[in-house]
Amino acid sequence: MSFPVQANGSPRAVPNSEASFFWRKLSEHRTALWRLASIGLFFLVWEIAGRIPISFAFPTFLETLRAFVTMTLDGSFVAAYAETLQPLVIGIAISAVIGIGLGIVMGLSRFAEWLVAPVFIVLQAAPMAALIPLITFVYGIGLVSKTLAVIMLALPVIVLNGYKAVRNANPSLVAMCYSFQGNLWQRITKIIIPDASPVIFAGLRLGLAAGFIGVILAELLITPTGIGDLITYHRSVANYAEMYAAVVSIILVSTLTLAALEAFELRVLRPEKRKS
Repeated sequence: MSFPVQANGSPRAVPNSEASFFWRKLSEHRTALWRLASIGLFFLVWEIAGRIPISFAFPTFLETLRAFVTMTLDGSFVAAYAETLQPLVIGIAISAVIGIGLGIVMGLSRFAEWLVAPVFIVLQAAPMAALIPLITFVYGIGLVSKTLAVIMLALPVIVLNGYKAVRNANPSLVAMCYSFQGNLWQRITKIIIPDASPVIFAGLRLGLAAGFIGVILAELLITPTGIGDLITYHRSVANYAEMYAAVVSIILVSTLTLAALEAFELRVLRPEKRKS
């Protein structure tokens, strides 16, 4: 029976199969472990900062977690998000339809790019928190104002991403369509849009993230409703743990929603990245 030997002729120890399997699994999940460690460190620092305390209005992590569980079980979050999601869903739907359409037109037409692109570049750079009160002055404090606030933040992101995606479609694929005598409609529907769809969908994800910011700004600046009402109310009565729990819930809902959309994108639109 032979044993593995080193270059100098001495026998080399064979690693234990169970240990090698453990280290292999550990290396495969290294990124997830580092993420969990960073989140745990953040919560530890939060708990320590709350116990010092750095401010009387800064609760500990455990107090915030307790308030979060209580508000989840008593239905406060369900009722708040049922109201918050109305303008968000309507605004994102309108932004997606208009934004993707305009982005495709701008990507295909130099004249449309010259005419429309500067408007959305300015809107993307404009301070929306300063413009929301103007919306309130014109449209009041109802659902229309909040939906417009979502559209004003989400639409420029979706339009500009769609425009860049179409404009930077693979020229080799477009040339192949020409060589097979494909007409303009076939070139757009069979080549350009499928090739640009991953970037267009990424623009939808970014637009949704901007929409979350818009709806929260609207609820804080226009009229306290939904999750914005929870933040405003608990701040006014000095229930800071509940106020921070409401803020944490916004981060969780937006993060989970964007993660679900990213998983869908990798599974459907970019399977090659999922496999890699």
